[in-house]
Amino acid sequence: MNPKQLFFKHLAPTSDAPLALEIDSAKGMHFTTTEGKKMLDLIAGISVSLLGHRHPKVERAVAAQVKKYWHTMVYGEFVLSPQIQYAKALTDNLPKKLNSVYFTNSGTEAIEGAMKLAKRVTGRKKFVAARNAYHGSTQGAMSLNSSEYFTDAYKPLLPNIEWLNFNNLEDLNIIDENTAAVIVETVQAESGLNPPEKGYLEALHARCKSVSALLILDEAQAGFGRTGKLWGFCHTQIHPDILVLAKSLGGGFPLGAFISDIKLMQTLSENPVLGHITTFGGHPVSCAAGLATFTELLESHLIDECEHKRQVFIQHLKHPKIKTIRSIGLWLAVELDSFDEVKRVITYCLQNGLLTDWFLFNDKCLRIAPPLLITEKQIRWACRVICDGLDTLRMKM
Repeated sequence: MNPKQLFFKHLAPTSDAPLALEIDSAKGMHFTTTEGKKMLDLIAGISVSLLGHRHPKVERAVAAQVKKYWHTMVYGEFVLSPQIQYAKALTDNLPKKLNSVYFTNSGTEAIEGAMKLAKRVTGRKKFVAARNAYHGSTQGAMSLNSSEYFTDAYKPLLPNIEWLNFNNLEDLNIIDENTAAVIVETVQAESGLNPPEKGYLEALHARCKSVSALLILDEAQAGFGRTGKLWGFCHTQIHPDILVLAKSLGGGFPLGAFISDIKLMQTLSENPVLGHITTFGGHPVSCAAGLATFTELLESHLIDECEHKRQVFIQHLKHPKIKTIRSIGLWLAVELDSFDEVKRVITYCLQNGLLTDWFLFNDKCLRIAPPLLITEKQIRWACRVICDGLDTLRMKM
């Protein structure tokens, strides 16, 4: 059997129509398939590969760490340099009360930890989340998902979950004295890119403070410069009680984290001890890769270039089939008339060396979230391919 046949025979499926590209190698902005076809990456593994693929500085950091040690002991027991250095680097670039990092394996696990922390700190059970938000697929994180299509098959999930509409000020009254925490994405991603309106997060933050509920911001996708600032909440005047990070956090390796004040974090270590534990969270190799990525991000001009690159996309994505483009930083949702059109454009792009995708809760939009190091020349080429794909839709009308 060839590798693709083995893929379908032995790997558990997530859908009935995977892309099934057979990857031979990846470097910089490109994948290369086993057939020798080169693919420009416009989605960065869903906002993971911030510096593209196999960035030399990250590669060297990983190689150096592999020569020292890999797994040693469960998280929180041994003093491991990659964890310490990365936690310090992160907290040095966060508000004062975000000073303690709990590393996990993924974003969904970080959400689980953040929810447990909120329960422990407040003594409350109710959570408020936003409709059309995605925070992960484990049962706790999935409980925050408002979509019955994705959740009905797995009920009962966690009780005491209520939903508000993102950017709706009237819905803030849902947050009350029984609320342990409100969990929202700083920028809603899977709804097809929905940034907060001016003043919304400030009003949400104020409502949480008025009833002593915690505010958890999920920046698994919005963090690490994607929005044109280091953190998505830097566009506002507030910061969260708990920050959740993932995806780009590991520089291409599995890593998540929830970050809060040490005074809050200490509640997980007593009554009972080991209130939250993980075997592989904060793996030394993942932390080494993440630290090298974060260091390069801070030392480069990539974040400063996001707005200009966004404008290049906007300038060259002009076509009668495009209904609207929502964007912030180097992150765009290109809306068409239907999922059928989106799928046909994605297929055309794949056939012509360009990888793009859609959004979980908005299948009428093309997802554009490339590695931040994409060049203007590559942006212009990508836009030509997308517009050519849109032309094929008009010819079939």
